[in-house]
Amino acid sequence: TSFKQEVLRDEDLIKRLEEVAKDAALMRGVLMRTKDRPNSPEVVSYAPFSLFPSPVPRTLFHQALEVQTHFNRLVDRISQNPVFLEEALASTIKVDDFTAKLFEVYRAVRQEPQTLPVVLGLNRSDYMLDQSAGGKASLKQIEINTIAASFGGLSSRTPDVHRHVLRVANRVKESQQILDNNPAAGLARGLAKAWELYGSERAVVMFLVEDVQRNIYDQRYVENELWVRDIPVIRRQFEDVWRGGSLDHDKRLFVDGQEVAIVYFRNGYMPQNYKSEKSWEARLMIERSRAVKCPDISTHLAGTKKVQQELARPGVLERFFPDEPETVAQIRATFAGLYTLDMGEDGDRTVAMALSNPDQYVLKPQREGGGNNIYGEEICRVLESMKNSTERTAYILMDKVQPRPGHNYLLRPDAPLRLCTCLSELGVFGAYVRKGAEMVMNECVGHLLRTKSSEHADGGVAAGVAVLDNPLLV
Repeated sequence: TSFKQEVLRDEDLIKRLEEVAKDAALMRGVLMRTKDRPNSPEVVSYAPFSLFPSPVPRTLFHQALEVQTHFNRLVDRISQNPVFLEEALASTIKVDDFTAKLFEVYRAVRQEPQTLPVVLGLNRSDYMLDQSAGGKASLKQIEINTIAASFGGLSSRTPDVHRHVLRVANRVKESQQILDNNPAAGLARGLAKAWELYGSERAVVMFLVEDVQRNIYDQRYVENELWVRDIPVIRRQFEDVWRGGSLDHDKRLFVDGQEVAIVYFRNGYMPQNYKSEKSWEARLMIERSRAVKCPDISTHLAGTKKVQQELARPGVLERFFPDEPETVAQIRATFAGLYTLDMGEDGDRTVAMALSNPDQYVLKPQREGGGNNIYGEEICRVLESMKNSTERTAYILMDKVQPRPGHNYLLRPDAPLRLCTCLSELGVFGAYVRKGAEMVMNECVGHLLRTKSSEHADGGVAAGVAVLDNPLLV
């Protein structure tokens, strides 16, 4: 957008807008707790965000929104297909301890008689805009987060901040083009629907949270939407569930004497979230229970990188949508190149390809939470060290998406103000509820734009690299 050029160069204006923007963020509740006192409500600051919205091509934005309900159905169908999950993850669980532990829980739960469940999925599919040689941008999926997908709360509050900043910058037309966005309400709608179907007035929704709670306000927005509907919410950690949790003869889950209708995981996606064997025992107790899990263990596994790579193989999507060629085409259009590192010819080919051209790829382990991916020369180092060992099967290789950089000021506490070259990532929130075989809700409930300085290869807002942003459709 041309307006950026003049505005970005007007230093006096920028200085003034910096303070206006930070105050606007605080006044509208775009908040995080501080690094020094992550569990104290006495000291808060604004969550890192961009001074201006970032341009996103309209057609690609709508493409991402439109494919979301198909991704919801895909994740749900994968979660119900044990044969596929076993096949897809067979090599991974031999070498990746964390995925293996999750799989152990999955197998243990499958051994028990299954009741007709209520299933709730709240996920976020992340994309970048690939500006490859052809010059035309295309939408490429980076990953889908099926557990603890964050920033639906804070991203509900950022549109007003950018509207205000643009008004003060005398850019009224642009300020009117900032889209409404309220993922918090949509995620809460999914939780409320599942709570209703669970069918017990007294039962609570339990947010399963980490011990460090800097990003608590993001969760509070969703929580408060539930309280408004008179749905009670409690917040607990794995330890609390281990200590105060039990199953009754009907496998209903009770924690500290309260029946739990839904366990909403905002934790449990990284190995370090499981502080001891107690955490794993708590996870198993939750999974065995009749409570609705968001996500259940099979949906958690459906979000692994290995599954993502398997889905990109020819013919695999067709297994899940046998009579829907259009759905398959819409989903496949968002896939970047994904390559197996399994032992054998295909994997050997992938290794050779990566070693000869490391800058074109990203090496991804089966990890969530940002900061785990391997780029450039480091790919050679890592692959050389394990190219003939099964260790390599813990990773997948993916084409590196090449987005067109933009310019913006990224505002974060204690960081000096400077114009930087940035890349953006678009997230789309999905919410679905299934009862038995029937989908009772399947929606795209909002979006998230995150922007990071282009010198940072990897990492999200909570990981301290990306900042919250809004799309300005062009």
